[in-house]
Amino acid sequence: MSTHANRNEVYIVDGRRTPQLKAQGRPGPFHASDLAHAAARGLLLGVNIAPDAIDEVILGCVAPGPNEANISRVVALRLGLPERTPAWTVQRNCASGMQALDAAADSIRLGRSHLVLAGGTEAMSHHPVLLSELMVAWLAEWAKAHSLLARGRLLRQLSARHFKPVIGLLRGLTDPVVGLSMGQTAEELATRFDISRRAMDGFALRSHQRLAAAVEDGVFDEEIVPLYDREGRVYLHDEGLRADSSMEKLGRLRPAFDKVGGRVTAGNSAQITDGAAVLLLASAEAVERFNLPLLGRICDSQWAGLSPRHMGLGPVYAMAPLLERAQITSGDIDTWEINEAFAAQVLACLKAWSDPGFCHEALDSEPFDPIDEERLNPHGGGISLGHPVGASGARIVLHALKTLRREGGRLGMASLCIGGGQGGAMLLESIH
Repeated sequence: MSTHANRNEVYIVDGRRTPQLKAQGRPGPFHASDLAHAAARGLLLGVNIAPDAIDEVILGCVAPGPNEANISRVVALRLGLPERTPAWTVQRNCASGMQALDAAADSIRLGRSHLVLAGGTEAMSHHPVLLSELMVAWLAEWAKAHSLLARGRLLRQLSARHFKPVIGLLRGLTDPVVGLSMGQTAEELATRFDISRRAMDGFALRSHQRLAAAVEDGVFDEEIVPLYDREGRVYLHDEGLRADSSMEKLGRLRPAFDKVGGRVTAGNSAQITDGAAVLLLASAEAVERFNLPLLGRICDSQWAGLSPRHMGLGPVYAMAPLLERAQITSGDIDTWEINEAFAAQVLACLKAWSDPGFCHEALDSEPFDPIDEERLNPHGGGISLGHPVGASGARIVLHALKTLRREGGRLGMASLCIGGGQGGAMLLESIH
């Protein structure tokens, strides 16, 4: 029996994730439910927990396919969990995977569940291409037209405008309130905090270099489960790594969101990716009953809101209350995972975190000690690994705990910015 288990605590037993597969312009080999099923199956096999011991399944997913309604339920049944096991899906944009973990933790604290599978999944390469409203309206009229004359009139109304596709991914990455794409919000932060193109490209290069070193050292070996497609191909590694990346190559890329004076490019932004991450959360009672090993515990979590125009600063708003409630400083955190939506966004967070004016005005607090960048995303992030939006929140929690275990650290912080103007963060403690 574990000596670490304390009542009212929420423990993380372990977790697994899939390789993160770069979108190649066409639907990838796996749907979101396939990815989540693979990660969860690998996790359950690794911890030797019978399916009927799981009390609940909660997954985050931003855009499940039409055949994956309530994707958590689909995955739970495919895993062989009993039909009596409830499963539900959450959506908080980029933090959907973290929201699933937070919901699971609440369920455990309330005593509703003792073992919960939670995490996130996303197959961004499968995000839909839609018909325009103009075309949908035309099809409705076509269905009502029964005579050849009526249908002939409708055919004469067709034009190129009717056939212009609506790219679901692009719509989803544009804020409907302020009318800015996520990349444009990053440009605003770059201007506000005077972040140069060279600084952004340097951060992107470092992300790839750190990922390359981590792959060489086998850092992800115990996190990743293999994927097998219908043609028998196996996928073992993250596909976003550009090992030959350089400042010169990054510097040649054109701005992606502001064609005239922009600094945000495809090279210093997160990659569009398919992937999943699933963790097993447990109560103290479950830890004792099943004699479970422990990876760590969730100490605290925080959600915050801010202007959608500056959504990239969400981690600052969410992390600040966690440090204040725990009465700790930046130096007490042994590893930080701040999701790399954009290099400009992470660099803006680092500046805002220690800026007296910003902290006083936005957070009503004193500035925080600078974050040690050697402890920040030590093995790369969304720029090099990719950012499957429904999964990233769960992935960074898993990796923060794995890093603490590997390096003997105690406290970790995982945080994300969230489209729509929000931030999410979790304070984690390793259990060795």
